[in-house]
Amino acid sequence: MRPFSFLLRLGLVLFALWASAARAASAVESVDINHAEAFELAARLNGVGMTRAEAIVHYRDTHGPFDHPDELVNVKGIGPKTLDKNRARIRIGPPADSASP
Repeated sequence: MRPFSFLLRLGLVLFALWASAARAASAVESVDINHAEAFELAARLNGVGMTRAEAIVHYRDTHGPFDHPDELVNVKGIGPKTLDKNRARIRIGPPADSASP
């Protein structure tokens, strides 16, 4: 009986850890690529450090605001892989939950 009890407890602990990690992963904080400063972009986008974040801001200042997140691939250093792993984090405009009445 003891091995079964141990395995059951271990299973419950592992499930609790998995559920906690899943909740944390779903609470991704998005960033508005048309208004964020370079430090915000670097902090919130995976694989984007200060150099790439500054390139995003420079591109935005030179070419105007982004109409769609896919336009980020036009920025030097941002490729399709970087874009794909950040799609859930990228937004254009204010967050959906802050709509005006």
